[in-house]
Amino acid sequence: MIRRLRRTTLLTAAVALAGAALTAAPATAAAVAPAAPVSVTARQAPAARELPPPPDTAEARLQLAHLTVADEDDVPGYSRAKFPHWITQYGTCDTREVVLQRDGQDVVQDDQCRATSGTWYSEYDGKSFSSASGLDIDHVVPLKEAWRSGASAWTTPERRAFANDLTHSQLIAVSANSNRAKGDKDPGNWRPPLQSYWCTYSRAWISVKATYHLTANPSEVGALVQMLDTCDT
Repeated sequence: MIRRLRRTTLLTAAVALAGAALTAAPATAAAVAPAAPVSVTARQAPAARELPPPPDTAEARLQLAHLTVADEDDVPGYSRAKFPHWITQYGTCDTREVVLQRDGQDVVQDDQCRATSGTWYSEYDGKSFSSASGLDIDHVVPLKEAWRSGASAWTTPERRAFANDLTHSQLIAVSANSNRAKGDKDPGNWRPPLQSYWCTYSRAWISVKATYHLTANPSEVGALVQMLDTCDT
């Protein structure tokens, strides 16, 4: 019961933040949507929307030790539509565009907040891009993985908050190829091709699972332990 109350309190707060972004968007549109493309140095997203780094290794190990370990069944009823994503965050900028702006360099956006130029580096596989069309926004903990580890019991507003979470280490711009190779796999079945990113990826994964009180299966936990060990090398 205590676990459920904590999860409910957290998700209620996240839903409230997502709702506030939607409600506030029309009032701020004129201030953040210029008539011509500008670089991010001239048009900054609100500071509160910047994604903080995941916890350090020691904290990640502690969080991992407190995750509920359980086998995860393929819970029926999953649909991406049950996780409404890429909501408006401010002005004309949706979640995808905010992440593209945050993760890129010299990003130029048009008056609809679309990234028209810039450079991006995909942390998963080390590839560089000069067009946003080659990028996907990855949910570090995939939506379907969340569904089968606890999110199937959430409300739609709670799932919307999870799918658009800019506060925790959940969203990152990566190559479309790496994102699609990952699919809905957990670390027991997929890890970033770049081993140098395993430390950050495992800390981010654990943080999201702990924040949303999602379960982890035994092979997932074993893989995360191995990935955290790379933080010490």
